[in-house]
Amino acid sequence: MLTDTPVVGKTGKLMSLIKSRDFVLVLMSATILAIPMPMLIILGGLAGLQLAPNDNFSTLPVSIQMLSGLFAVTPMSVFMGRAGRKPGFLVAAGFACLGGALAAYSLISGNFVFLCVAHALLGAAIVSFNLFRFAAADIVATGQQATAISITLGSGLVAALLAPEVFRYSKDLLAPVSLGGAYLSLSVLALIGSIPLSIAKFAPLKPKASVQKSIKNPARLMERPRLIWAMVCGAGSAAGMTLLMTPTPLAMVGCGFSDVQAGDVIRWHVVAMFAPSFFTGAIINRIGANKVVTIGAVLLALSGISALAGVQIFNFYISLILLGVGWNFGFVGSTALLNSELRDQEKALFQGINDTVIALGGTIASFSSGLLIASFSWSAIASVLIVLSVVVAISSLWQARYKATTSFSGE
Repeated sequence: MLTDTPVVGKTGKLMSLIKSRDFVLVLMSATILAIPMPMLIILGGLAGLQLAPNDNFSTLPVSIQMLSGLFAVTPMSVFMGRAGRKPGFLVAAGFACLGGALAAYSLISGNFVFLCVAHALLGAAIVSFNLFRFAAADIVATGQQATAISITLGSGLVAALLAPEVFRYSKDLLAPVSLGGAYLSLSVLALIGSIPLSIAKFAPLKPKASVQKSIKNPARLMERPRLIWAMVCGAGSAAGMTLLMTPTPLAMVGCGFSDVQAGDVIRWHVVAMFAPSFFTGAIINRIGANKVVTIGAVLLALSGISALAGVQIFNFYISLILLGVGWNFGFVGSTALLNSELRDQEKALFQGINDTVIALGGTIASFSSGLLIASFSWSAIASVLIVLSVVVAISSLWQARYKATTSFSGE
């Protein structure tokens, strides 16, 4: 029978988490609410192509979604710090529900502006759902936090496998309006994902005074080098992964491979991104987050080396699989590093800042990859990835070198 609190002991942190009712409920919501993200990769460009006044604006909904996420994550995290995790995630689910319905209506009415507004709402929702990994860490015992973070991130694997099926069965539900049913399914997923979320009990709120005190001192971030380096590790890992992943289909087709082969490489890349999450936490508990981040940086470098070694099909497979595992180790490890540096009253603001930095790194990398492959070559992208992996490794080593300092609130 599930209990309200996690069971702590020497045997099996994973089994202890499974026995935690609240963790299981949060994991269920995180999994369901992660499905829209991979669906939107498919939907945004196709819907934009249908409604945009000309082809130059076809990717505008996706760009607006990314920018919305970039600017929304810190305010949403601060809101959760003031109102609580549950209200914050329910508001985000509301954004997703409204965004999906508005996008469906935009296709029915042929209104491109409505589609852009819908993607802005969906972008704010998606980045808010990314904060589930921090919420999971808050509701478990201290020794289980790394495992909770990695397992919650691992829910992305289930979402990535379910998303194509949801898209396939829903896209024609509003026929003859193409894709309208798929957008409407996002609203349904948001409603379903809210059910376990509304039942779960999250960590209690800290006194508002202490949260306010933390929020008023963001400039003191520079006094916390360990925190800065943890953020650099996360942003560098995310940027490196995005840099190589984004142009991979284009590079493969340019090398004579089919879009089906490119799709299969990306599929195994996604598996490599999320599958390790089921044991990354255990590795962190055994050898420490800094070593895991450093191993992730080495794997990112090996991914770049494989890409430089050739453009045969096995080079793409090896490179993208190493890229996925390297990102996982870097991202989960840096999240654990960040969480270990923050006191409860600091988390609302600085978890949001961290995810804003990560989103900014991913956005810059996404735009840069297109410029690099258009102006230079696939080898240029691989070379930049190797440089980024060195930055991540050095950041991890520096993070471990600095002595832990006091909190921003001075407590």
